[in-house]
Amino acid sequence: MEINLTETEVRVLGSLIEKDITTPEYYPLSLNALVNACNQKSNRDPVMQLDEDTVRDALDGLQQQRMAGPARGADSRVTKYEQRLQEVFNFTRGETAVLCVLLLRGPQTPGELRGRTERLHSFETLEDVLSALQKLMQRDPPLAKVLPRQPGTKESRYAHLLGGDVVEVTLPAQPIPQVDSNAGADRIAKLEEEVSELRRELGGLRDQMERFRKQFE
Repeated sequence: MEINLTETEVRVLGSLIEKDITTPEYYPLSLNALVNACNQKSNRDPVMQLDEDTVRDALDGLQQQRMAGPARGADSRVTKYEQRLQEVFNFTRGETAVLCVLLLRGPQTPGELRGRTERLHSFETLEDVLSALQKLMQRDPPLAKVLPRQPGTKESRYAHLLGGDVVEVTLPAQPIPQVDSNAGADRIAKLEEEVSELRRELGGLRDQMERFRKQFE
């Protein structure tokens, strides 16, 4: 099963998963509530400004891939929407929590994931987070991957693959500037020569002032 969600579909799916777990009393979500969830300023990276038509299109795309759609058996006159990720993948609670936060906030370290999944699932240790990530990475096709560690960082970041492969450019370490000793010596010699010239000019001015003063003695 090839998965390649758009950025908007990723945000809609992540928002549905989050609200399903954190606010079950208000779930499934109406279109208006889902738009507000997608556009939240907290726990979102990047922050988006989606309108109803854009979210509705994303729901259509997710429904075609059986990941979300109108809530079944809802007796409300307002259409409400639900996520169906569990039916497709049969995730553990830990896998669901990790994937949800990756969908909503982009690549993160295991330490960041542990802190940010607290409202969704409580991981006792960092190893439990890594275990959930490993399960996602071992899926067919893989649903997560580890990114190259950036220079100067201690932990690698992990990314979801529901939007296709993630390519992150590894920035080269900044080279230490090399000081050209010859250029430095030349500069010093030039400065010394300029200082000597200024001293000669100052001496000449002093002589002129002395001669000028003697004219009035």
